Amino acid sequence: MAIAVRYALFAIVSMLGNLGVQESVVYVTAPGTPLVVSMVSGTAAGFALKYILDKRWIFRDSYTSSASELRKIVLYGAFGVATTAVFWATELAFWHVWHSETAKCAGAIIGLIAGYAAKYSLDKIFVFRKQDSYETRRLGTLPLS
Repeated sequence: MAIAVRYALFAIVSMLGNLGVQESVVYVTAPGTPLVVSMVSGTAAGFALKYILDKRWIFRDSYTSSASELRKIVLYGAFGVATTAVFWATELAFWHVWHSETAKCAGAIIGLIAGYAAKYSLDKIFVFRKQDSYETRRLGTLPLS
């Protein structure tokens, strides 16, 4: 299966996981529990699920150390926030220009595609980069590709 197809499927799985956890939290918590509790729980679950799937099945990355893994998780999360901003900005721009639900949805789709394409590239270059050359190990630096 092509990486692009797997990446798209994992994005869908992550979104479904996010929404599923949100609904579960709403169902099992006391009435009146703030909505933000379910949103944060769902986001954390979706993030963790997507990170694990991408790490293993997209980038074939292995565990090296706690420090390295923490760096990857922080970068992965930061790029996720940045690319979500691209998605939201595109969706809102389409809404403000055309003032229609169809335009808003089109903007959301275009924003999601652009955001996920950018995230894949950023993750490949900065998060899950390979350390395989002698020079890289000797100098303690990481290559950009």
